Amino acid sequence: MIKFLDLQKINLAHQQEIEEKLLQTFRSGWYLLGNEVKSFEDNLAKYIGSQHAIGVANGLDALRLILRAYIEMGVMQKGDEIIVPANTYIASILAISDNGLVPVLVEPDISTYNIDLSKIEEKMTSRTKGLMIVHLYGRVVFSEDLRALAQKHQLKIIEDNAQAIGAEWTGVKTGNLGGAAGFSFYPGKNLGALGDAGGITTNDEELAKTIRALANYGSNQKYVNIYQGLNSRLDEIQAAVLDVKLKYIDAENQRRREIAHRYLAEINNPKFILPENLADENEHVWHLFVIRTTERESLQKYLTENAVQTLIHYPIPPHQQEAYKDWNDLSFPITEKIHAEVLSLPISPVMTDEEVGVVIDALNNY
Repeated sequence: MIKFLDLQKINLAHQQEIEEKLLQTFRSGWYLLGNEVKSFEDNLAKYIGSQHAIGVANGLDALRLILRAYIEMGVMQKGDEIIVPANTYIASILAISDNGLVPVLVEPDISTYNIDLSKIEEKMTSRTKGLMIVHLYGRVVFSEDLRALAQKHQLKIIEDNAQAIGAEWTGVKTGNLGGAAGFSFYPGKNLGALGDAGGITTNDEELAKTIRALANYGSNQKYVNIYQGLNSRLDEIQAAVLDVKLKYIDAENQRRREIAHRYLAEINNPKFILPENLADENEHVWHLFVIRTTERESLQKYLTENAVQTLIHYPIPPHQQEAYKDWNDLSFPITEKIHAEVLSLPISPVMTDEEVGVVIDALNNY
């Protein structure tokens, strides 16, 4: 069986370095807010090109903390609206509603799966205070018009960069395009830890300082609590692993691009809609390679029978989830179409050319 994502193989590629780091961290006797976290934060900031990087417990917390910090700073208040794509993973939306802010859903562009930038302005009101853009599946979504719109209306651009570390828009890395960005280092991400982990990047010093305190029980000095904070810290062991793997992210993303290029060039079955081929390959890091078909169930069954594991990201759109039952009557036809038809093919830096060929042949023979 060709695994959708062979995590064991991905991590074993760096086995010696990771094991040495883990042993060193274990023996150091220091397990939280120590040198490993500082080293990873410094290297992440350098990689992204931002002035600050803050390690946190997971990707959802990263987004929660950004919004919470803006509230503490008086930039936003409960009841304010944040624009967000309707077809994102639910975490983007949970972070908004968890802070007492109001998610305003905008349909995606069917050809990119990212938020349709042309539809944002019509959804804005006097309560709109932020735009949460999600670089879905590893593809950048950004434009000069978006930046101008945010400046004109004094809106904060928050990047959900859970899936697109290493992608670039006109030479600027995702994570450095807006006011702040949240990262997930969940094991299956392009840069994955050995458990839950997340991060935040920003060039806003006050925001960074506020987030650091909020993530540490609302404290920037032991036993002195200035906010009603959270406990959301990246631990030393995960930071040590991430610091090793960060060195290889560009090479691993490049391997993903090579596989994506082959899929785009060689899958020729008219039953499937393939992702767009990009003029600038740096705009995509192919966290997921997602095709669309009206025959998803039978295709997935066929691929399983032919030893190719696939996944569906994501079967139920947020507005149809029980968690947001107030939205269940809303209609987002493009989002619904995407969620009903998408299927993610295996793609990872450890896939062999032979395995890629097997996937291509299976799809072409369907």
